[in-house]
Amino acid sequence: QVQLVESGGGLVQAGGSLRLSCAASGLSFSNYAMGWFRQAPGKEREFVTAISWSGRTTEYADSVKGRFTISRDNAENTVYLQMNSLKPEDTAVYYCAARGRTWTARSPDEYGYWGQGTQVTVSS
Repeated sequence: QVQLVESGGGLVQAGGSLRLSCAASGLSFSNYAMGWFRQAPGKEREFVTAISWSGRTTEYADSVKGRFTISRDNAENTVYLQMNSLKPEDTAVYYCAARGRTWTARSPDEYGYWGQGTQVTVSS
């Protein structure tokens, strides 16, 4: 049974930082590309960032490029999202997702496994 469990969300002031973690179990983690998506109230789920199985390839949405960093530790079956210079428009539920391919993708339809999400709220 595949499980993705996010943690690290919370309330932070604009300009602050948070680090999200996603612990995976029940899958061969190093065979999966991983992604982070987010969904704000009344909006569709949107791509934030993704990382290939090795960590050598990453992709970022333009809205977070230069502020967010994705990384992974295959020994710990964990993917991270370091979020710096947070803005109120970053407020959303953040989801971790696993893709049954080793390379990255931006469409949520490409990801077969999802976590339950963690709330990030950025106050102005």
